Amino acid sequence: MLSSSATILQTPIEYLKGVGPQRGLLLRQELEIVTFGDLLHHFPYRYFDRTHILPIGAVQEGLEYVQLAGTLVNISEEGEARKRRLTATLYDDTGRIDLVWFQNINWLSKNLQTHGRYVVFGKLNFFNGQASMVHPDIEAFSAEHTTGQLQPVYATTQKLTGKGINNRSFAKLTQQLFQQLDLSEAVPEFLPQEILNTYGLIARPAAFAWIHFPTNEAQQQQALRRLKFEELFLSQMRIAKIRQQHVAQAGWQFPEVGQHFNNFYRLHLPFPLTGAQKRVVKEIRQDTKTGRQMNRLLQGDVGSGKTIVAVLVMLLALDNGFQSCLMAPTEILAQQHFQGISKLLAPMGLDVALLTGSVKGKERKEILARLASGELHVVVGTHALIEDTVQFKNLGMAVIDEQHRFGVHQRAKLWQKNRLPPHVLVMTATPIPRTLAMTLYGDLDVSVIDEMPPGRQEIKTVWRTDTHRARVMSFVRSEIDKGRQIYIVYPLIEESEKLDYESLMAGYEQVKAWFPDNRYRIAMVHGRQPADERERNMQRFVQGEAHILVATTVIEVGVNVPNASVMIIESAERFGLSQMHQLRGRVGRGAEQSYCILLTGNKLSEESRMRLQTMTQTANGFIIAEKDMELRGPGDIYGTRQSGLMKFKLADISKDTDLLVQARIAAQHLLEADPLLEQPGHLLLRQELAEKLHQGNWSRIS
Repeated sequence: MLSSSATILQTPIEYLKGVGPQRGLLLRQELEIVTFGDLLHHFPYRYFDRTHILPIGAVQEGLEYVQLAGTLVNISEEGEARKRRLTATLYDDTGRIDLVWFQNINWLSKNLQTHGRYVVFGKLNFFNGQASMVHPDIEAFSAEHTTGQLQPVYATTQKLTGKGINNRSFAKLTQQLFQQLDLSEAVPEFLPQEILNTYGLIARPAAFAWIHFPTNEAQQQQALRRLKFEELFLSQMRIAKIRQQHVAQAGWQFPEVGQHFNNFYRLHLPFPLTGAQKRVVKEIRQDTKTGRQMNRLLQGDVGSGKTIVAVLVMLLALDNGFQSCLMAPTEILAQQHFQGISKLLAPMGLDVALLTGSVKGKERKEILARLASGELHVVVGTHALIEDTVQFKNLGMAVIDEQHRFGVHQRAKLWQKNRLPPHVLVMTATPIPRTLAMTLYGDLDVSVIDEMPPGRQEIKTVWRTDTHRARVMSFVRSEIDKGRQIYIVYPLIEESEKLDYESLMAGYEQVKAWFPDNRYRIAMVHGRQPADERERNMQRFVQGEAHILVATTVIEVGVNVPNASVMIIESAERFGLSQMHQLRGRVGRGAEQSYCILLTGNKLSEESRMRLQTMTQTANGFIIAEKDMELRGPGDIYGTRQSGLMKFKLADISKDTDLLVQARIAAQHLLEADPLLEQPGHLLLRQELAEKLHQGNWSRIS
């Protein structure tokens, strides 16, 4: 049963005093604040120190955000339509500063009073030594500004502020909510006392009180740490519970290492395995002996040799009487896996089939019949493998490449292709930072190939600006004259798809001007092309019929052209680090020296410069992934915000590494002691986990 205060949290927001129907609708539309509980969880993102008001005369270069107080004069509107702005001057006994607003002008001009006393907070700008503030937060000066408390700053929107729901309004609404709640009932403590003691965490009701209205910075930091830990702990509990299910899931037992595996290993390996590859194969071998279903993530940089590991795993399955499949996200990648695996297994007389949407008619029927009879042991394909018409006689091993491109339900269909689910090996060439792997893939065992095969040449990476374009194109001609092929990749970002398409087409025309048709052959691939045209153009390049491939990032994964020696990334400042690293991995696949050229404009942000410098300094995918997450955050890199896998309000796994490790350890220890959370002190936690699962934010990942 919910307590009365807990029930209040489900009340529609318009019933809170000071909101009403119109404001309630705006809060729903703008910030998804639907209930009292949503407002309670709308946490401040910053705080003003009300007691620290800087004299205007003390403003100097080197300061960034400051709080000032004084009298407002010279309030005036300038410009018309979209170029309107509101200006004013704030002064005190020590000096004056100009203030400028470009938004919410109607509301500000109606509410700001000439000669009124105000407090402003904002970022300082300096021009010719003169300070100003653009878009400062502003509110009437009151005695509260000297009470010694920190003032919370809440996220809002231009539309809400224009209707009078500004930062101060959020604080007042939250105070009103607190008057109607008993926090000990509304947000009861569900963390066991031993965890609070071990990790020095304050109680949950106090955390909610102090996150909104801390008296000092120490209270705010304690509240923030407690609530971050709570988010991370619940996510790790969920992952640990899924892991419990995995461990309990019966699977096929592979007791034998037989002649197929041994013959291939002794006679047909194209090169000796690295120590990392041997370690991974041993880990998989141990998994498949247990009689439990294997769920293992295999991380390895581009060119580290994941495919050889997949082949050995498939031969292990064959030695034990089982079929295997490899599922890839695109037809091109499936074809390349098929060609590579067929070539590796051909000397042993083993047959491999390719099953994609393009395989039709008699050929398709024959493959389906051979799979169902057990005659066909290995099949490579796209999502066509999960169709109901595809039946295996005895599927024991499923290898999934770049698994994040498949939906949960798509992958789950493979598990249903046999009486017991097959063993699962998930492969990714996208290095995943340790903290992200703990959060996204914590329910999987993780293997890492962190060693490159010997003899592979490092790709030389350079950064050049547009002023060097002529020299870059001259270098490209020299590489083509040697018989090499070239990639030229343009950005494609969904939000500006039309502009990017125009940029790509303009770039294509520019490339044709540098490389005329009478001597050079150019192919182009992009997402707007019909699939068959895109496939034809890609194949022209793969088969060596085109010297240059002009493309968007559709070639990021799945193109293997050993003869390609140069990757040019146009407007490289618009790419993330991990994406540039993936693109760089398209070259360096042959015996010749390869190059990656990052082309940018002359004016770059500091973050763009850091990304480009990182690319030229290291080829280690894991170092690059860590740096990318540090710069951009995990959601932007891996799409996890959009997919709903990590809906953390406060925690940031790129910055809260230590807290994540503590939460993981706490979750593991708790479930070891009480796997079903049946002890009296764990019942509220079990209820909280059940509610989170019911909300649908915590769907299975693997």
